[in-house]
Amino acid sequence: MVDETRYQLGFVPPEGVDEEGLGRLVDAFYAKVRADDMLGPIFNREIDDWPHHLDKLKKFWASTMLKARTYDGRPLPPHLKLPEISDAHFARWLQLFRETAAEEMPEIGAPAVTAMAERIATSFRMAIAFHRGEDSTKIGPL
Repeated sequence: MVDETRYQLGFVPPEGVDEEGLGRLVDAFYAKVRADDMLGPIFNREIDDWPHHLDKLKKFWASTMLKARTYDGRPLPPHLKLPEISDAHFARWLQLFRETAAEEMPEIGAPAVTAMAERIATSFRMAIAFHRGEDSTKIGPL
């Protein structure tokens, strides 16, 4: 059920975008990421407690998509510490995310979560470029 305050403020998540669906999406997506030849080695090296990390990611997506206020963290700093991360990594991440969203979310909800993932990826890419002293003004969507 949609929180009444959010409804009054004009925020209604797309049908089928709920905590249960986002949880399925996170589990399925990160199972693919962990097994991926490009992304898996990085994620598996950096994350030593997957159950805890998946719980944190579910809270992040619930907060992002549902305004649930369950996530209290800073997702960018760990990404800034990865010297090998590049647009190719973000492109692969988005490819897997789009694929998984289409599989796990209702047809009407998949574009909403995918659009959010695309915005997050662009934001992270801009921040990483800036952090590295690169020209972040040339960063656009993948």
